[in-house]
Amino acid sequence: MKIGKATIPHSAICTSDEHTIVVRGKDLCKDLIGHISFTDYFHLLVTGQRPSATATAVLDATLVAIAEHGLVPSVQASRMTLAAAPDALQGAVAAGILGCGSVILGASEYAGRLFVAIQERQAAGATLEAAVQAELQAYRAARKAIPGYGHPLHKERDPRVARLLEVARINGAELNYIAIAEEIEKQIPAIIGKDLRLNVSAAIPAVLLGVGFPLAALKGVPILARTAGLIAHLTEELQASIGFALSYQATRELQYDGEVPPGFGSGQ
Repeated sequence: MKIGKATIPHSAICTSDEHTIVVRGKDLCKDLIGHISFTDYFHLLVTGQRPSATATAVLDATLVAIAEHGLVPSVQASRMTLAAAPDALQGAVAAGILGCGSVILGASEYAGRLFVAIQERQAAGATLEAAVQAELQAYRAARKAIPGYGHPLHKERDPRVARLLEVARINGAELNYIAIAEEIEKQIPAIIGKDLRLNVSAAIPAVLLGVGFPLAALKGVPILARTAGLIAHLTEELQASIGFALSYQATRELQYDGEVPPGFGSGQ
């Protein structure tokens, strides 16, 4: 059964023959291996273009910023999975990544979509202040959380934000999306009723969109970065396991509040 319009699959990313592997029009062995950093190669794979020096600096900074932040939920899921199946590193990495969504890791994409919506209002003639106000009011009316703002630990601005914005500025990135992100932070208390500060998930699209990184690939940046952090945690897990300790602590703190059958807990 045919689904969709295409009948012949196409891809512009890679092809090969007996002697040559071609990636984005380049000979993998002659042109790329040993000649390009992984950050630049990631950009080339995603966009088909080698990044500018500005884009390299900004993308590299975001990957470093989001790779590691301790025993966050993705790491705990990953380590507990490896403790249960130590022969399946790939499964443990996948367990850590599968929770990427609007709250963890995936918030960068949603923040980016918010910024683009505001930029489109500006392009249609609205001032920055009015465009931000309109979008925040729409979010409030829909009772939607503002992606990329607020953090359970960093009540002031997430410390990674200032450095990412600084990297963008000193490397000559377009600053319009940073201005949007900061205007949102400024208006949130009056419109939403909470003092929510920029976190790293908003800083990432603010700087990446400013160097032309595609909106559709934004979620991939924290996924790629966190994969590196997970591999580090899983290597440590194999050497000094805490996966079952994490599980034990969760069980120890659990308080059951459901119904029980008659006589349960009486020892009979």
